[in-house]
Amino acid sequence: MKSSTSQDVAKKAGVSVATVSRVLNGSPLVTESVQHKVLHAVKELNYQPNRTAQRLRAGRSQVIGLIISDIQNPFFTAVVRGIEDVAYRDGYSLILCNSDEDPEKEKLYINVMRSEEVAGVILASASEAAPQVDDLITYNIPVVAVDRQIADKQIDSVLAANIEGAREAVAYLIKLGHRHIGFVGLPLTHTPGKERYEGYSLALREHNLKLSTDLVCIADAKQQGGYEHTRDLLANQPHITALFVANNLMTLGALNAIRERGLKIPDEISVIGFDDMPWASLLQPPLTAVAQPTYELGQRAAELLLGRLKERNKPAVLEHLPTQLIVRGSTGKPRPE
Repeated sequence: MKSSTSQDVAKKAGVSVATVSRVLNGSPLVTESVQHKVLHAVKELNYQPNRTAQRLRAGRSQVIGLIISDIQNPFFTAVVRGIEDVAYRDGYSLILCNSDEDPEKEKLYINVMRSEEVAGVILASASEAAPQVDDLITYNIPVVAVDRQIADKQIDSVLAANIEGAREAVAYLIKLGHRHIGFVGLPLTHTPGKERYEGYSLALREHNLKLSTDLVCIADAKQQGGYEHTRDLLANQPHITALFVANNLMTLGALNAIRERGLKIPDEISVIGFDDMPWASLLQPPLTAVAQPTYELGQRAAELLLGRLKERNKPAVLEHLPTQLIVRGSTGKPRPE
């Protein structure tokens, strides 16, 4: 079946093709009765405007590129929703890509964004270096970093307050009386990994506790990595009375390792995870967690990008959105020595 054209719409509505274009582009110069005729004809004919042609005529794209690092992580589901809501409100569509923490895959998708001439890109990069971002900047495509800062690039960035969130979590464990606190951390090659480790270390220093590398392990941000590293950490350091885990998926793995070892939470070991997920309150016992403003991170990233499209030359901004420690049943006083 042949697709309808703007000429078909114009003929059915009894107006010119130029008037059809004005109506579809929201021109205020068209009367309400004419708008009604044109939109009725569009609906009757099931007319779909040629967005590529519209973009070429307007000289701009209405598409935003979004590259996230792990589509399987529920954290990014909420981030993407925040971005999509703001983009949709302002008439933009999204191209969503998943780098799977692979810089080479990320580079491929950045090339796709450039070739598609997207209006801008929101990026949760696989690494802080991300040299391929220079390709977008060279082609005057604005970039906003979300969740992870990109080093040595003058671009807008919005992150959670990772240092403060981790510091508050560990300080709470210390306040309960814990002195042997294990840390299952993220890779130190991107911002959340570095900053959550920094917050863990800061809390220990502030309470005159020695930072022991024996109590620290760095996993791969996945559930299996959290399980394996927690299993090994508890086997090698049985005096640990509390565990701080740096992301949601690794927390699930850590809980599996703890139960496999037969330890009772919180009687024998306390647990805090970074990132409060819907399932956290359903666990037995419910999980104490650092809640991130996930939806707001996406929302703010999209707002920064749309603002950048309107004002290209303003200074780049770095924003940190606050976290909140949600205390539940997985934390308590340490077991007697």
